Amino acid sequence: MTIDRSAVEAALAQYRDPYTGNDLVTGGCLRELEIERGQVRARLVLGYAAGNLVKGIAQMLQIAVESVEGVVGADIQVDWDVVRAPAQGSVPALDRVRNIVAVASGKGGVGKSTTAVNLALALSREGAKVGVLDADIYGPSMGLMLGLPEGTRPQVHEQKWFLPPVAHGVEVMSMAFLVDDNTPMVWRGPMVSGALMQLLTQTAWSDLDYLIVDMPPGTGDIQLTLAQKVPVTGAVIVTTPQDLALLDARKGIEMFRKVHIPVLGVVENMAVHICSNCGHAEHLFGEGGGERLAEQYGVDLLASMPLSMMIRQQADGGTPTVIAEPDCQISMIYQDMARHVGARIAEQARRAQSAPSISISDD
Repeated sequence: MTIDRSAVEAALAQYRDPYTGNDLVTGGCLRELEIERGQVRARLVLGYAAGNLVKGIAQMLQIAVESVEGVVGADIQVDWDVVRAPAQGSVPALDRVRNIVAVASGKGGVGKSTTAVNLALALSREGAKVGVLDADIYGPSMGLMLGLPEGTRPQVHEQKWFLPPVAHGVEVMSMAFLVDDNTPMVWRGPMVSGALMQLLTQTAWSDLDYLIVDMPPGTGDIQLTLAQKVPVTGAVIVTTPQDLALLDARKGIEMFRKVHIPVLGVVENMAVHICSNCGHAEHLFGEGGGERLAEQYGVDLLASMPLSMMIRQQADGGTPTVIAEPDCQISMIYQDMARHVGARIAEQARRAQSAPSISISDD
């Protein structure tokens, strides 16, 4: 009996990727499809790091294909591959870094660095090769959060390149590795911008799928330097629900839009506090602010995180939640956030590849 190829493709298309919103066929994930003597072999490739998902997706697709009339058996392979998405304007790409994600906030104290480090670790847990650049020159904290001992210094290769220390499988570079912990950075804007570019371009990064940049708060020199000289794939905006934080977060979103850097989504921290004694939930900093902000600007609300002492303690202790308790509910939210970020980048890359090219001829 001849198996209808379109029926097999329709069976594969029954699964809709919750992170891209597309089915895997129209989303361009189907790379190989062979049908022979009742046996179906298919290979699909997701465009974002999803190491914890692919086995389950393959099993669901196998069941769907084997239900097609005439199919005796199915061998379904699901892989993932991170591709380079376009950056803003004509800023040249970094050779060994596919995608750069800026994690930013309009004001300090909203949990931006905690979000950045857990995002990086969550992407790494999905199998991606990840680095973290601590761009908060005045108040670097990535070394502490990743558990690197005080006094950590990068090795120098060929008297030119910094070899980034590795913590929990993630490469990390920070100004804190180059100065004494008690030395304040009393620098003007041009010096800060120069330091950022040196950290970025003189670090011998491995072949990275994602480089997460932990930005300082605000919309100042570092942000402008990043927009003008660094190929940023997209930005994640971190806020709390309170009106003051949302006001500053709006300024951050507007800034990235003006410099043509896509906003991948909003992360709302400290959304709700649950009393450890009685279980009562209170919205100490307001309710629904992150969701309203995301709706206003037409972007995703990537995650809504609780106000949790555990998150703070684990980050301060050098083992952020994604590493300390990978199977807890909060870690699952971070993993979900990481997949959403990766999927937004994958969709940018897919749209760029499918965009029609326009040629002008004298004929």
